[in-house]
Amino acid sequence: MKQSEIKFIVTLDEKNLPQKIDWSASDGDVLSSSRAIMLSVWDAEKKNSLRIDLWTQEMMVDEMKLFYHQTLVSMADTLERSTGEKEAAKAMRNFAQEFGERMKLIKKNPAFPAGQNK
Repeated sequence: MKQSEIKFIVTLDEKNLPQKIDWSASDGDVLSSSRAIMLSVWDAEKKNSLRIDLWTQEMMVDEMKLFYHQTLVSMADTLERSTGEKEAAKAMRNFAQEFGERMKLIKKNPAFPAGQNK
């Protein structure tokens, strides 16, 4: 059986706030730095999700808004692929569109009218 490792190294300041977030993946020979991570894992025994959300002081507010928007869109895609729930995924995409508009990240799109799951 093949194994792969994803490793996060978080450098903290004297107040235990993240200063630097580095990550690597053994499969792709990836070594990179990031300003923020959102990690969710499923605890099958307790039937709940566990989360780690970290960001550095260099993460700008506008970047964080964009990070959230892109995460919402990717969650909708993953929901559809993993469960086949097309309508629920459409509702999530509609919310992501509205969120993006409210945060002034994206322009209004007539394909996503407010309150409708197109």
